[in-house]
Amino acid sequence: MKRFIIDDLRKWKDSKHRKPLILRGARQVGKTWILEEFGKEFENGFVSINFDKNPEHAQFFETTKDVRRILQNLAVSTGKKITPQTLVIFDEIQACPAALNSLKYFCEDASEYYIASAGSLLGLTLSDGFPVGKVDFLDMGPMTFSEFLLACGDENLLKYMKNIDSIETIPDAFANPLTEKLKIYLTIGGMPEPVKIWSEEADISEVDKILSAILDSYESDFGKHAPNFDVPKIRRIWTSLPSQLARENKKFLYSAVKEGARAREYENALEWLKNANVVGCVPRITKPGLPMSAYEDIGAFKIYMGDVGLLRRHSRLATSAFSEGNRLFTEFKGALTENFVFQTLLRHFDTKPYYWSDTAHEVDFVIQKGNDILPVEVKAGINVHAASIKKYLNDFSKITPLAIRFSLKNLSFDGKILNVPLYLTDELGKLIEIAMKIA
Repeated sequence: MKRFIIDDLRKWKDSKHRKPLILRGARQVGKTWILEEFGKEFENGFVSINFDKNPEHAQFFETTKDVRRILQNLAVSTGKKITPQTLVIFDEIQACPAALNSLKYFCEDASEYYIASAGSLLGLTLSDGFPVGKVDFLDMGPMTFSEFLLACGDENLLKYMKNIDSIETIPDAFANPLTEKLKIYLTIGGMPEPVKIWSEEADISEVDKILSAILDSYESDFGKHAPNFDVPKIRRIWTSLPSQLARENKKFLYSAVKEGARAREYENALEWLKNANVVGCVPRITKPGLPMSAYEDIGAFKIYMGDVGLLRRHSRLATSAFSEGNRLFTEFKGALTENFVFQTLLRHFDTKPYYWSDTAHEVDFVIQKGNDILPVEVKAGINVHAASIKKYLNDFSKITPLAIRFSLKNLSFDGKILNVPLYLTDELGKLIEIAMKIA
């Protein structure tokens, strides 16, 4: 399977200002696999140190801060040669705080070496603070829809999407199979192991077993790694996620977690889930402006899961919905569709998405591209009546060059609203640039 993040890893390798790398991402998104695939491109290959499987390696970091001595000890221990032409991988680095701390010394004293690290729940460790300016970061998420197409052998469909260079009607010969493939993606999601099973065996029951196992591993982490007094609250939030997203207004409500619950009781538990990359947060802004964080309403936000397939399984939505017309898009008031768009926006835009609302209207997402702030509406079907987006355009017309609407309708642009078929979400950046030239 191909992961496009390898291009970012190659840029990191070639950078004159390269620092030790921390690859962040949720459990089982493929961090270890991609680093080892990347390591095969190095002249002397890669050496991988897994601090979870081999905790004895931790002592090399605990007894000295001399990184060259550390590398010598690792070379002897692993029986592998380590040179500046070797990729050194510190896997599950959160299990060895001394190794995490050593990255700043690799930056200062041995910058000629390629050091890349990753780990499950690494976000929890990093949330406690890390020396600024001593490491580079890359974020890795589930496989995108484009990567899913490649994994399933649909290079022709992906090639067509990548070659779109104008706002024109997508022919049915491409629109129909892309829509069907997207329905499968909403069912399976982008976690690499379920995608691999589907691409090789097309066994949806086995896919569901793997998705359930991943969900179980997340829940197991709650008890193993979260503070004891927060574990029950984390579990309640986790259990409430499908019902939170199934409401028309998807603003996160603590009262939906437990009757009478207050933010001060649950905010630490929610922060733990966010730092573990299990969920993502979309805050509300009161109005569009730069920087958007200056207009953030800290008391209002929406929560999404990191992967749409995990959300589908966590919600116990049967895979039979796949065969029932467009039900998969519209189920749970479009929760799967909106979660899919969220995780895609997260991958393709440098700044996190927000949402906007007033007393009667809500725009699902607000994104920043360059210095432009653009509203994004998500429609789960072909009904694209959108009072909220019209209200937004009316209120903020002077600073809004165009609006984006995702739906099952075909690609079009009326001079103000760019309608993007849901299967073209990965191409949004390019489509915005094309529309900007027309507007």
